Amino acid sequence: MAESTAYSESWYRIANQRISLRTQVHAKRQYFRGEKWFVLEDPFNNQYFRLRPEAYDFVARLRSNRTVQEVWDESLERHPDDAPGQEDVIRILAQLYHANLLHFDVAADSAKLFERYKKRKRKELTSKLLGIMFARFPLYDPDDLLKRILPFVKPFLGKIGAVIWILTILAAGKVAIENFDALKIRTDAVLAPGNLFLLYTGLVFIKTIHEIGHALVCRKFGGEVHVMGVMLLVFTPLPYVDATSSWSFRSRWERVYVAAAGMIFEVFVAACATFVWAYTAPGAIHSLAYNMIFIASVSTVLFNLNPLLRFDGYYILSDLLDMPNLHTRSKQQMVHMTEHYAFGCKKSTSPADTPTEATALAFFGVASGIYRIIVFAGIILFVADKFLLAGLIMAAICVFSWVLTPMTRLVRYLAASPKLERTRSRAVAVTVGVVVILILFLNHFPFPSHFRAPGVIEAIEHPFTVAEVSGYLAEITVPADQYVVHGQKLAIVENKELEFNIKNVQAQYREAQLSLSRSLNNNSVDLASTKSRIEAIGKQLHYLLAQKQALTITANQTGVWTAPKLDEYLGMWIPRGTAIGQIINESEFHFSATVSQEEASRLFDSKIQGAEVRLRGQAAHFLPVTAFQIIPAEQDILPSAALGWSGGGEVETDLADPSGLRTASTYFKVKASVLNGEDIAMFHGRSGKIRFDLPTEPLLHQWYRKLRQLLLKRYQI
Repeated sequence: MAESTAYSESWYRIANQRISLRTQVHAKRQYFRGEKWFVLEDPFNNQYFRLRPEAYDFVARLRSNRTVQEVWDESLERHPDDAPGQEDVIRILAQLYHANLLHFDVAADSAKLFERYKKRKRKELTSKLLGIMFARFPLYDPDDLLKRILPFVKPFLGKIGAVIWILTILAAGKVAIENFDALKIRTDAVLAPGNLFLLYTGLVFIKTIHEIGHALVCRKFGGEVHVMGVMLLVFTPLPYVDATSSWSFRSRWERVYVAAAGMIFEVFVAACATFVWAYTAPGAIHSLAYNMIFIASVSTVLFNLNPLLRFDGYYILSDLLDMPNLHTRSKQQMVHMTEHYAFGCKKSTSPADTPTEATALAFFGVASGIYRIIVFAGIILFVADKFLLAGLIMAAICVFSWVLTPMTRLVRYLAASPKLERTRSRAVAVTVGVVVILILFLNHFPFPSHFRAPGVIEAIEHPFTVAEVSGYLAEITVPADQYVVHGQKLAIVENKELEFNIKNVQAQYREAQLSLSRSLNNNSVDLASTKSRIEAIGKQLHYLLAQKQALTITANQTGVWTAPKLDEYLGMWIPRGTAIGQIINESEFHFSATVSQEEASRLFDSKIQGAEVRLRGQAAHFLPVTAFQIIPAEQDILPSAALGWSGGGEVETDLADPSGLRTASTYFKVKASVLNGEDIAMFHGRSGKIRFDLPTEPLLHQWYRKLRQLLLKRYQI
């Protein structure tokens, strides 16, 4: 027992109270990393609470005919070194009270420690409003139904089921790999308006199977599942079950199995859907199967499997690490670090047992907080794209719960917390100082400012080689990706009609020559018209012979002959003007970048300090930019399809354009001259990004501008 927690100024408020556990509360032993814990369970209100042995020894001795002081004195006699201190007792009793596990008579003086009933109800209502994106509505008690169907499915929840599951997943994985391109292409249409109904239908079915998996495995190990209902996940009705009775299981592997059961079931259903999708023709069943595959993979990775959110992955990680109450203890650890190191509060104790555990709790608390903000911000933007008013309401709720409420709690904590009785002045000074320094730092301290734009490396000379005459591609004289010189023969085109026309015109020319000879001998009056006809036929013949010569396609410059689809054209009819390849002069390159409308103002208004290009696959190396040219006219055709959505790029393209080159909104083009890097593979069409360095600017100004750009672009606010 730490000296700092042995005594408390607030002890007199609770010392003479007669408190006990509710009669229906049961206790079960659990082991975490070889240490014994006790789980208090109230089956009537489905509440659970974990305690260490020394804390449970104190709580278990509470009786309605004994005061808290008497029980604490007895605990000190029995365990002088391990008995909880007065601060610990107050904290434990308050937590048990909020979990509705205590029975006591409320006295007037203890009202300052325990919140009254109306205040607790008001807090519960506030909590529901703040959790409006994840509101739950219980509807049905499925426990009796689970008991009836469990004997039929229990064999499949053991080793037999594991073998079937693994074989099915492997077979489905093979089918998915064989059809990977088709699976990838379909992702572009997942959020299409015509697919939304099938997407939601698949979501409901997959999540129903997910929740049934939790319930069945929980019931297999003796747990009870009394709540099944509907959860509004971002205003989307989805099923849920309450399988929290698994928290009382002594075996952590049983708890892990229950937490993972939902994902196991839905992945199995997704594997079965893979076979349905692969072996059915396009239609409703085919599309529904694909949506189920997509939902099972995306939701599992982003939500269920991710331990930073309080879903399945969180409970699995907590049990695997043998760290119960991971989320709560991580917050307590962060509070302890602030109180102990910043406020100088010696009474503060860490919830961790070892320095390693303390580090892990602090890291988890920071990471989960950041990830939660990112996920909720993404959800708000997604909802606002569909329903602006709903998105604004959600944003207001998040501001209230993440900014205003914590600030209010912080002020109350600094003003009235008993922990800060001796260090309140320091705590207030440190808090105010940190806030002032942070504001000054973000608003005045200059930081490097820059923005990036996607683009591609282009050879300065890369003309297209086109078929100047229509015809069938008869012969390829130079394979693609070969070095050629100017005038070298590349391919031969055949046009029988052209040859026939040449022979016909040649015959007309000879006939006209004979007519001219007869006219000269006979002194005919038709001499002038005959000469005009010969001149016209000669021009036509000259044009046809030039076309015949153009049937041999030659290199229009020296460079690398690039023609990725040339073999496909062999034997096909090629219309005049068809580009069959390019000849790329690899001696000089420039980077062609696409600057969005949002960043264009900075491009024109700000003084560019410098720029550099980094190519995809070699981001560790950069190409210095010696000069750049801004094309002032707005454009909507990309220099390469690799920059657009269809090519895996980030520029939004017009979905109606099959080429993938037309952008959804206009952009400004920048041509940057770059120096060839010795360690960088320079070739035409390689994508990357250019970074424009701007004058330094405080972070707060940069963030505000990005927020304004986001609101203006997406919502015209």
